[in-house]
Amino acid sequence: MLPLITRRLVQLPLIVLAVYTVTFVLVWLIPGSPLGNPEGRRPPAEVIAQMEKQYDLDNPVTFYFSYLGRASGVSWLLGRAPEPFDLGPSLRNTDWTVNEILADGLPVSITLGLCAILLALFIGLGAGIVAGLRPDSAWDWSAQIVSLVGISLPSFVTGSILLIIFGALLGWFPVGGWGTPMAIALPALTLSLPFAAYIARLVRYGMIEQMTTDHIRTARAKGLPRWKTALKHALKNAFLPVLSYLGPATAVALTGSFVVEQVFAVPGIGRHFVDGVLSKDITLVMGVVLVYSTFLVILNLAVDVLYAWVDPRIQVQ
Repeated sequence: MLPLITRRLVQLPLIVLAVYTVTFVLVWLIPGSPLGNPEGRRPPAEVIAQMEKQYDLDNPVTFYFSYLGRASGVSWLLGRAPEPFDLGPSLRNTDWTVNEILADGLPVSITLGLCAILLALFIGLGAGIVAGLRPDSAWDWSAQIVSLVGISLPSFVTGSILLIIFGALLGWFPVGGWGTPMAIALPALTLSLPFAAYIARLVRYGMIEQMTTDHIRTARAKGLPRWKTALKHALKNAFLPVLSYLGPATAVALTGSFVVEQVFAVPGIGRHFVDGVLSKDITLVMGVVLVYSTFLVILNLAVDVLYAWVDPRIQVQ
């Protein structure tokens, strides 16, 4: 277990560096300038040139290494930055730094993501167990159809439908805002549906396979009820593929769904990321991507450790 953790910790900065490099190239190639003002008077050319020099936007190589040094904390260790993990100022939101924007929006996105993952586990496990124990039944076909719809429909379509029906027409939930359980319910449900659909399909296939194994047949021959056998013996092994899926799924959910946050006006980091891409706010986009990729790598490490802990026979490479 310790060699696994050590190896993953060594790989973590390398993976994040690769993501940083690819993101930097893509963002730098976006046309336009974050220093212009498309809604008002454009600053004089000499002012823009001075601002580009101030933010290292006149040289991609200089920006790449200077921003990497501040964001990684290396510049702070060398005494060249006032604080560690400095993601720089937002080039469009001039009164905010990227750290302040993330500190404001990330707790909201994490809350939404946790609620969505818990809801997805509840829905997906329940539907998958029922479908797996009764293959080719009406319950099974219903679960598969709902799962297919959940996977196929984009979040903005699902969210818009839920918002129109339960928010605008029935008035059961608010159509926007944040901070109350009722306001969290619809965006969390919308965000959870694709994850719940995948979990249901994984659990269904796992339960069908496990219920035909020798140890399950032995338990049934001893008189153990079908449901008790499934929950006590089969579900543990059927859950292993779900455990692998939960790593990246949780990272996606915790950093928030950009589309869901836009549809329900949730004040998370999603709206800031979309605004940053549209305005080529390179520091904001880079900061959000670095946080997202770090979440993803850490959660995948946690899944690998849990995988080996749940089933010690499995050697995670």
